[in-house]
Amino acid sequence: MYDEQHKPDHGQHGPLAGFTVGVTAARRADELGALLQRRGAAVLHAPALRIVPLSDDGDLLAATKEIVDQAPDVVVATTAIGFRGWIEAADGWGLGEDLLDRLRGVELLARGPKVKGAIRAAGLTEDWSPSSESMAEVLDRLLEEGVDGRRIAVQLHGEPLPGFVESLRAAGAEVVGVPVYRWMPPEDISPVDRLLDATVSRGLDALTFTSAPAAASLLSRAEERGLLPELLTALSHDVLPACVGPVTALPLQALGVDTVQPERFRLGPLVQLLCQELPARARSLPVAGHRVEIRGHAVLVDGVLRPVPPAGMSLLRALSRRPGWVVARSELLRALPGAGRDEHAVETAMARLRSALGTPKLIQTVVKRGYRLALDPAADSKYADA
Repeated sequence: MYDEQHKPDHGQHGPLAGFTVGVTAARRADELGALLQRRGAAVLHAPALRIVPLSDDGDLLAATKEIVDQAPDVVVATTAIGFRGWIEAADGWGLGEDLLDRLRGVELLARGPKVKGAIRAAGLTEDWSPSSESMAEVLDRLLEEGVDGRRIAVQLHGEPLPGFVESLRAAGAEVVGVPVYRWMPPEDISPVDRLLDATVSRGLDALTFTSAPAAASLLSRAEERGLLPELLTALSHDVLPACVGPVTALPLQALGVDTVQPERFRLGPLVQLLCQELPARARSLPVAGHRVEIRGHAVLVDGVLRPVPPAGMSLLRALSRRPGWVVARSELLRALPGAGRDEHAVETAMARLRSALGTPKLIQTVVKRGYRLALDPAADSKYADA
């Protein structure tokens, strides 16, 4: 698990080298973390939720018995893990074969290919599955068929299904919910708090969400800590919020946060989207005959990745806001987190920054005034009015 920050080997840096990405996922967090690390990112993982199986839960047992005793007309399977969990729980109660017999005689709808795989692995065959993997398309099909007086079982999966059950009931259907597992707050909240702190302090470059409950849970924890305004500001300006799909983005969008989403709602396309978005946000400057690209926690100098301490990155960002201009020590001191009033802290952090960059001449000392990026003369006019 990626409970703490994991930094990759930058020997052969990828498109996300120098960037730090937060992961809020509970399910498939290892897979997402590995995809990000493989492309060079540092990963900070804090599951915003935990999944609680309901194999011993009375609600699931009651729903299963109800379906076995009185077959519904339609069963909607929404997630592979949920469908498998339901069959396994029924087996544990001695109802497995009875449930499968019932499911063979109903109209069985699968939300996507993974659910189809789980259905077929159980020896069943789905009647239909939407090409978009969208619950909205499933709802449209059911309403077009007509649901008045029909009994529809919906495998709930802990995530909100906006308007789905309500729309079916409004159209005259009897809806039976099948609660296979639930999302609960994490038992240990400290990783979530560290993730929140890293977000509001801009220690992250992007924050990923793969479920709406995880987004809602993180927002709720931020509100409990009095950090919600700071979190929303960070996500609106500096930290890129990346969601796997539009349903996942709803809790953020409801608070005015714009998110990015891949065209295909999958982990791979989500990572590819970050590989495009984050490098495009990096600041690239011609400095002292070198090409300098400023990333989240590292700098590319002529294509060579140079990890930089947080204090050094703070100084470098302050200098890059007005490239070529002299920035006073007092202003740089304000950019240093927790530095107090001692301007000597600026000199110490600057020495470490120069050492980390490996090219001391990138930053010039202007006696009694401060420091400046040694912008190439040809580029001076371009940034003069910046």
